[in-house]
Amino acid sequence: MKNTTTLLISCPDRKGIVATVANFLYKHGANILHADQHQDSELNLFFQRIEWDLNGFNLNEKDFKKKFSEIAKEFNMRWQLYYSNDLVKIAIFVSNEDHCLADLLFRYKNGEINCEIPLVIGNHKDAQNLVEFYGIPFYEIPVSKSDKSIGEERALKMLVENKIDLVILARYMQILSAEFIKDLNKPIINIHHSFLPAFVGAKPYHQAYARGVKIIGATSHYVSPDLD
Repeated sequence: MKNTTTLLISCPDRKGIVATVANFLYKHGANILHADQHQDSELNLFFQRIEWDLNGFNLNEKDFKKKFSEIAKEFNMRWQLYYSNDLVKIAIFVSNEDHCLADLLFRYKNGEINCEIPLVIGNHKDAQNLVEFYGIPFYEIPVSKSDKSIGEERALKMLVENKIDLVILARYMQILSAEFIKDLNKPIINIHHSFLPAFVGAKPYHQAYARGVKIIGATSHYVSPDLD
């Protein structure tokens, strides 16, 4: 895999943002690999994700932050910088359906997902053999219907001890509490079927089949206290 850097930008929309950023990177020897941008006309906001090859790029992280801060100030930008060699530590939560988990672990093993997975947590044991096949520790943390806080406290402790940067809910059939989300204070991605909001509840597949739906897919979103 190439050694790359990714820059994420959000700021008020105005002329010259793309040209200014691209020219800055070009002046310092960047070979841009990917560039995506989006303009929200209703909120007058601009978003950009740009990735470049570090081969030949003449700014280290400290110098980049110092020099780019001038552009960021001019355009009132909020920005983040990520290096591909800095591996994100990911924890995966799963219940008794392991198809999303299996895909993630396969892609992780093949190097398609560049990260570390120190642990997988499940509220059932169903996925234990699959996880341990990939040499990753599996921990069963049952969730009590009467008091979910006990399981959440145990999971939170493990996430903190392992310095987890990101949690992925791979068909984890539990709703995380607002307290857990706040205390973790790390991004959480939920992967689930794309039937929402048309088909809700425990059996969306059955409802979709009954209505004659022919094509389905998957969706993902960042978890918040309002949307889990």
